[in-house]
Amino acid sequence: MKVRPFVIAAALGLATALAGCTTGGPLKIFTSDYGTVRDAGYQLPSIPISKVPRQYHRQIVSFETTEKPGTIIVDTNAKFLYFVLDGGKAVRYGIGVGREGFEWAGTARIAMKREWPTWTPPAAMIGRQPELAKWRGGMPPGLSNPLGARALYLFNRSGDTGYRLHGTPEWASIGKAMSSGCIRMMNQDVIDLYNRTEIGAKVIVKR
Repeated sequence: MKVRPFVIAAALGLATALAGCTTGGPLKIFTSDYGTVRDAGYQLPSIPISKVPRQYHRQIVSFETTEKPGTIIVDTNAKFLYFVLDGGKAVRYGIGVGREGFEWAGTARIAMKREWPTWTPPAAMIGRQPELAKWRGGMPPGLSNPLGARALYLFNRSGDTGYRLHGTPEWASIGKAMSSGCIRMMNQDVIDLYNRTEIGAKVIVKR
């Protein structure tokens, strides 16, 4: 969840990649998939999904893009993450994004995936929130861990960007700009994305 300057893709290339994206109404919606989940010894609580705006429920939508299936496209303005499928479709997830001053955009790849990851707050975050110093060596996995049930780690040519696609126990933050730059998802959704995503997958983030 570290925030530092992100090496963005060339503006023209990014605009071209995203120019063909169009979406329609949901072809399938997974509102019933947010119940209690037993996973790796943890019991994820159900999400009161009726309190989450319907547009942020996981769904399959029409989605035209020149990017190949398996690509992840993040629209930080709309608070949506798209996983590109075959046939002009995508899985769309609701997300939480970086608050003002912590926004970013660019192109990266998934270099690592972790189930029930350890969270280590960066020094800059500890400086802003001294109470996090106790986790300087890493916060163990668990239901209250800020990275949630899964984390996908974003790298670019310079290495680790410090940004993650990850779960969160704070389901009410979905659709809002509250994070320190990472992309938050409901835990049930990040498990679904984790299972679909291959190491090396391209990630495009726009704002």
